[in-house]
Amino acid sequence: MIRRLAPLAGLLLLAACGQKKDLEPLPGHDLPVAPYGSDHQLSASELLEPPTQAAPERSVELRKRSEEREDDPFDLPPEG
Repeated sequence: MIRRLAPLAGLLLLAACGQKKDLEPLPGHDLPVAPYGSDHQLSASELLEPPTQAAPERSVELRKRSEEREDDPFDLPPEG
């Protein structure tokens, strides 16, 4: 049983030894140029944050009880 768990334990230890430091560009490379109209150069951590349009906030309230649907003028039968 120990022989079966040894590789698993090794993988778990290997997965837990990641570096925890700030990201920096490779030597000889620069960060991308600042976006048009920006007043400062973005850092590596700022470049990793998704823009608001990529992950918008939810603005729809969930229904708590059954309600009658409003008439939809675009819900037309198929033409044919």
